[in-house]
Amino acid sequence: MPPDPLIELEGITFAYKGRPPVLRGVDFRVEDGERVALVGYNGSGKTTALSVIMGLLRPSSGVVRIFGKERVKERDFQEVRPLMGFVFQDSDDQLFCPTVEDDIAFGPLNMGLDQAEALKVVSEVLERLDIADFAKRVTHDLSGGEKRLVALGTALALRPRMLILDEPTTYLDKNVTERFIAILDELDLPFLVVSHDLGFLKRTKCRYVEMVAGVVKDSDGNF
Repeated sequence: MPPDPLIELEGITFAYKGRPPVLRGVDFRVEDGERVALVGYNGSGKTTALSVIMGLLRPSSGVVRIFGKERVKERDFQEVRPLMGFVFQDSDDQLFCPTVEDDIAFGPLNMGLDQAEALKVVSEVLERLDIADFAKRVTHDLSGGEKRLVALGTALALRPRMLILDEPTTYLDKNVTERFIAILDELDLPFLVVSHDLGFLKRTKCRYVEMVAGVVKDSDGNF
């Protein structure tokens, strides 16, 4: 039997209270090993779909399957969120500890590792991202590009099965964008990305899922 999709949405509808539906029967999947881009104009439902996948919003109808299992309750999503490696669009929403070392250690410590084990993970992640000299730096004082790399590090510290990236190259200069792409290629992890950066999507060879007004219009295109 083929492996289960990493993410599968079937007939997902969602509406914010007192407003028209944002998602109107969304169907798509992310297979193991795939790089998938969720694309569309602002307001098309992309961010809402990500929130449903992460369990931050509950759909009005439809089925959410993550790693082959239907996810309904909060505890279902708690089980898989660390394995999905979410990287926020705004790194300041993700980084809240005094130092880079503290931020990257936060996840492993909350997953039950002791201090020594967590610091070992921090060291491995910083080396992998080639930012070992960041460990003791104050996170608040980093540049936007540096924060984005650290935010990626906080996701990798949980040893995810895949990544979910929300506009990962927004506000990054060319050099940091190139570095981010190189890191993704070295990691060789599947990911789901929301992005308007066509250059990034072409370089990372994503299949795209196009959303228009809360409906998937095309899910077979490639950049």
